[in-house]
Amino acid sequence: MHRRTLLAAAATASLLTFHGGSFAQASDWPTRPLRMLVGSSPGGGTDAMARAVADRLGPALKTTVVVENKPGASNTLAADATAKSTDGHTMVMGVSTAHAIAPHLLKLGYDNDRDLVPVIFVGSVPNVLVVNNSLGVNSVAELVDLARKSPGKLNYASSGNGSTQHIAAELFKEATGSFITHIPYKGSGPALVDLMSGQVQMSFDTLASVLPHIQSGKVKALAVTSARRNPALPNVPTLAEAGVNGVEMGAWYGVYMPASTPKAVQDRVHDEVSKVMAMPETRKRLEMIGGESVPMAQAQFVAFHGAENKRYAELIQRRGIKVD
Repeated sequence: MHRRTLLAAAATASLLTFHGGSFAQASDWPTRPLRMLVGSSPGGGTDAMARAVADRLGPALKTTVVVENKPGASNTLAADATAKSTDGHTMVMGVSTAHAIAPHLLKLGYDNDRDLVPVIFVGSVPNVLVVNNSLGVNSVAELVDLARKSPGKLNYASSGNGSTQHIAAELFKEATGSFITHIPYKGSGPALVDLMSGQVQMSFDTLASVLPHIQSGKVKALAVTSARRNPALPNVPTLAEAGVNGVEMGAWYGVYMPASTPKAVQDRVHDEVSKVMAMPETRKRLEMIGGESVPMAQAQFVAFHGAENKRYAELIQRRGIKVD
């Protein structure tokens, strides 16, 4: 029995050992500052979600959580770096673009299901159809009419190929019989700069990214892509209310870690982020960017991740969506 006890203890200790160091138990982790990678530029929805969590997660873990932006490749550069990380102190603020859509459109340098583990669901936001103020349209009907009269002359921006913005716009084009050219960017930040300057005319950006610019009057919101109106934009109709059906779309966010991360550490991150999400200050911060958070156990998030992968795989195949 003594030998078996020693073997069991050794096995447990091995599970709590990282390539970048070791610790006696999960409560001893972290031993250094944490990195939370973000797959888009500063100013986008994923970046906003990451900072809302990181700002309070650091103090909870008695360390610093550094948000590091790695934009490009449909948010997958950050996921790739996390999947290949061996320091035991790297995570990614995942987004549906990278973890449910890109695997069906891009050739990735990592396995989305094997190399990463979903740890905790953070929240979701709808996409919103916004246009440049100088375009001269005030409703979805007016936009559709303009697009049909001038096929190929309107451009829409997205945060990258395979993003929810890209897919929402392609569904919109199909539903309305219009031809609008896709201009992909490395994140919502640069896309919004060109939208506000008139280099592109429209976008289906996430509400978290574009809400401040709607509120300041720099862009005009025509519709949200959710099933119901968003409390942050109570006077903006849904696309269905505006006469365009079949374009429900939103972005969801969650923390992912390398699959090699010990379960005890995953549990600790899940528990601490859950506490952060329950804080009134965090919930208010999410509401300010049009976000909604639904508590999930880790097993529920894993199941949700799988279901979303299946949903987008079927949607992409059925609609014949491809990267430009």
